Amino acid sequence: MKEVLGDIERWRAGGHRVAIARVVGVDGSGPRDPGATMVVNDAGEVAGSVSGGCVEGAVVTEALAVLSGEKPRGIVSFGYSDDEAFAVGLTCGGTVHLFVEPLDW
Repeated sequence: MKEVLGDIERWRAGGHRVAIARVVGVDGSGPRDPGATMVVNDAGEVAGSVSGGCVEGAVVTEALAVLSGEKPRGIVSFGYSDDEAFAVGLTCGGTVHLFVEPLDW
């Protein structure tokens, strides 16, 4: 989280809304540990990482949906057994669980 605080502050000072995605769990082999954080602003700018690149695109889509007013879906999971896993590039054999929500201070 510390590595994205400067981006959050800069974006919010510029009038942007921000969504935060955090790894809340990993089953099996995962690209990042729980606590890994990525933030997305309403212009689509990204800071941080929740997967080292393999699911970031799908997470940006989730974050932008939340920022556009959609209700957060709760825990969003990407895993090896999911049909979506290969589409987003998660081939490490595990499952990563993320929570994506708007950051309202």
